[in-house]
Amino acid sequence: MKITLNKTVHEIQPGATLSDALSLLQTQPPFAVAVNLQFVSNSHYAQTLLRPDDDIEIISPVTGG
Repeated sequence: MKITLNKTVHEIQPGATLSDALSLLQTQPPFAVAVNLQFVSNSHYAQTLLRPDDDIEIISPVTGG
């Protein structure tokens, strides 16, 4: 099934979770995640099942002033 991960289309197995998708990018904390513009708490990554055409955004904090 196809998902969009940070504006790039990826093919993943049906039944994949958000944790599975995040492992594709080997993202290192800290970061926040939104699926279809809805924030997902990191305690729910493993339970969040993905559906075809889900749009996932990984947002890293930016420091400075």
